[in-house]
This record gives sequence, C-alpha cells and structure tokens, in this order.
Amino acid sequence: MSGPIERRNAVGVMVGNVKVGGDAPIVVQSMTNTDTADIQKTVEQVADLARAGSEIVRITVDRDESAAAVPHIRDKLLARGVDVPLVGDFHYIGHKLLSEHPACAEALAKYRINPGNVGFKAKRDTQFSQMIEVANTYDKPVRIGVNWGSLDQELLTKLMDENAENGSPWSAARVQREAIIQSALLSAQRAEELGMGRDKIILSTKVSNVQHLIDVYADLAARCDYALHLGLTEAGMGAKGIVASSAALGILLQQGIGDTIRISLTPEPGGDRTLEVEVAQQLLQTMGFRQFLPVVTACPGCGRTTSTVFQELARDIQDHLNTSMPIWREKYPGVEGMSVAVMGCIVNGPGESKHADIGISLPGTGETPAAPVFIDGEKAKTLRGEDIADQFKLMVAEYIEERFGG
Repeated sequence: MSGPIERRNAVGVMVGNVKVGGDAPIVVQSMTNTDTADIQKTVEQVADLARAGSEIVRITVDRDESAAAVPHIRDKLLARGVDVPLVGDFHYIGHKLLSEHPACAEALAKYRINPGNVGFKAKRDTQFSQMIEVANTYDKPVRIGVNWGSLDQELLTKLMDENAENGSPWSAARVQREAIIQSALLSAQRAEELGMGRDKIILSTKVSNVQHLIDVYADLAARCDYALHLGLTEAGMGAKGIVASSAALGILLQQGIGDTIRISLTPEPGGDRTLEVEVAQQLLQTMGFRQFLPVVTACPGCGRTTSTVFQELARDIQDHLNTSMPIWREKYPGVEGMSVAVMGCIVNGPGESKHADIGISLPGTGETPAAPVFIDGEKAKTLRGEDIADQFKLMVAEYIEERFGG
C-alpha cells in the first residue's frame, strides 16, 4: 500500500485557536521580517501572510519597543478580522521583555524560546525558568526551539568530552546531533518540573543540512511525544531554498513526523514573504496531507505544443484560483478539492482532462483547432474560435457555482 507512515502520535497543543499535534492536520506557519516596532508595516505583513494561508505567524520581539508594539498589532489585526495566533520570537532578553511588558505576554499566543541563548552559565536556568513561569501565568504554550547555529556550547563540550573517553566514540556529527536533541528534551523536562503541561510544549531542532535534519528529527521523534515543529533553518534563496526544504520536510512527513511546518526562505530584495506559505501549502497538498487550493494539472509542453496558448491558460487559471480562494473558501465550501486540467495536445490531453473535475484539451501543432472540454469524466462541449481561453474560464466559473454554490 502506497502512502505515508501513520502519523506519529503527539500531544496536542492549542496555539490560540489553532491546534498543533494530536488529531489536528499539519499546520502551516510563517514569520514576518518587518521591524515589529513598526506597528503598521507588521500588521500589513501579518495580514498578508494570514490571507495567504499562514495559520500561525511569528514575530520578532527583540527590545522594549517591539514588545510594547505587540498588543497594538494584535488589536489592529482583530479590528481587520484577522484572528491569527501571534508567536513571539525571543532571544537573549526574553525573560526581561516578558516580565516588563505584561500586555505583550498576554497578547501573544505562544512564546518561542531558544535554550542556546536564553542565558549563559549560572543565569541560564534562572532566565529560562522566568520565561516558563510567565507562560504558566498567562496559560501560554512555548516552542523550545534549538538551532545548531546557537547551540548550548557547555552541553556540547560536555558531550564531546564524554565521547572522547568512550571506548567506541561517535562521530562529531552524531555528538552534535545528540547535543541538539538533549538541549530540547532537557529544556522540556525543566519546563514540566516548573509546572508546564506537556500540552503546552512544542519542540524544534533545526539545522541547515538536509541529511542532518532528517536524522535529528527522526531521533527526536523516537524519544518523545511532544508536538514537533519542522523547518530547515537557513534554507537559502529561490529554487535552492525551496528544493532543500521540500526534500527534508517531505521525507520526514512521509515518515509520519511533524505537526507544524515552516519553509524558511531568504526573500529576494523586495520579494513577497508569502512565497514560503505557498511552498508549505504546495508541499502538504502535493503529498496528499491537506488540500488548500484547487489543483491545476498542465503538461510541460513539447514540440507538439509550439503555441503558448495552453501555458497562458494554465497560468491564468492558476492565478485566478489563487486570488479567488480567500473569498471562495467562504462562498464555496469544498472548492479547494477541485481539480482542473489544462492540456496542450491530443496525446495525453483527453485522458488527463477526463481524470480532472473539469479539463480542456487544447489543439497541438497541426491539430484541428478545436478544444474538447470534459466535466466529471464526460465530454461536455467542444470549444472553437479565437477566444477558447475565455470560454473555458467561464465554464470553470459556472462549474464552481453549480457544484459548490449550493
């Protein structure tokens, strides 16, 4: 039987109104790159990410000004009807910011704590404990997020020394992986000792190497039942970042590991931050875990399809579906499960079109200038003329209204 391994049974965690783990679907999240102290720009970007489908949005809380801005950001989003959970990303002085800005602590839906820089030496346990106590006070969950770029060096040194004395020493990479996992698990254990329930703890152990990420999460998943946040840190720009993240997360998801994902892409200058949301959704949808958008099947083109008509139509249909979905989700329940085929010639066109809910087989080079349209597996109509694309788009709209508009 083909398909993913049964999903790992993780303790469910409520992040605002979104459940992570347990019986919940895998959650998509993203992070802003605005200065959180700039309330208006942050509100705009959070709203854009939420509109694109980010079910949780993380924001940087790095100083007093950003902490003071958080409740205003939350209120302005709610005034717009955007009720997306906000996660505060804390490093170094999170204990101070949460204690001195109670309105920020209350407004956030979750706190992200990095045990590698929450404090150093004697201060580490005190400052970590202080953040957990604030979370307990406001009944907030936490993500204990370990990054190999900011790993607890004391723990790593300790494990390296122990490994050196071992008769059968591990490789340096395996020791580092163990340090990452222990940092997460020991921190979670400490949070529980401070009274935090397992249903308030999410773990992540991020690295930037694909194979190492797969190994570290597989090992972590076998050693606990905490909800897990997946992500390849510092994945990179463009195609490299998309491919690396998809490869790593795809393998883990296929193994039943992962409760929420973030695709960490370095944006192009002035680039659209929502791309990482789109990639996360496409990954989950392509692998069959969730359905976010109607699927458009289109052939890659060859010498039979020298006309660009089918390429343009496939793009237009995809763009139309993407831009319409925020409204259609409310107006046409179930439309996200629809499939559309836009094919370029007679070889696979009719067959693929019959498999889609609605599909068109456009004429290839040298073929009769006619385009049969198939609806629910049956030939419904043959389109002719210069405006075949517009005729088909109208048929798609009519099909959506008839099937999902009731």
